[in-house]
Amino acid sequence: MSNTFTQIHIQVIFAVQDRLSLINNLWEERLYRYISGVIQNRGHKLLAINGMPDHVHILFGMRPSQSLSDLMRDVKGNSSFWINDNNLVAGRFSWQEGYGAFSYSKSQVHSVASYIENQKLYHEKKSFIEEYVEFLNDFGVDYDSKYLFKPIISKY
Repeated sequence: MSNTFTQIHIQVIFAVQDRLSLINNLWEERLYRYISGVIQNRGHKLLAINGMPDHVHILFGMRPSQSLSDLMRDVKGNSSFWINDNNLVAGRFSWQEGYGAFSYSKSQVHSVASYIENQKLYHEKKSFIEEYVEFLNDFGVDYDSKYLFKPIISKY
């Protein structure tokens, strides 16, 4: 896209179906590399990726050549296929429907990347839902609580 100049920084947050803690630390780095490849192969620039066993945060520079919804469809669809194809979980893995997406200025990128890189520390003090609702409130996003990510469901 000649003569198109953009600076779009997006953080997306999405969760494992039913918020089950299925992302195992034995293979999470491979998952993050796989997701990074999906993002970069579509022309976007990965800036940070990390998460917890039940959700993922990604910060990237977005190119206007693809819509955010199409990119998220590709990221979530391809990564769930990769997890299932490699038999990394018992049963069928899937991501929960939906995601949160938040935009940042260039001056905020470093602090957001640091926040993402330190996810495990932050979640020692705050649950995923508390964190997510805080994002929605901080960004002034109107929401109905019945459409928030589903609560963790116990298998027992």
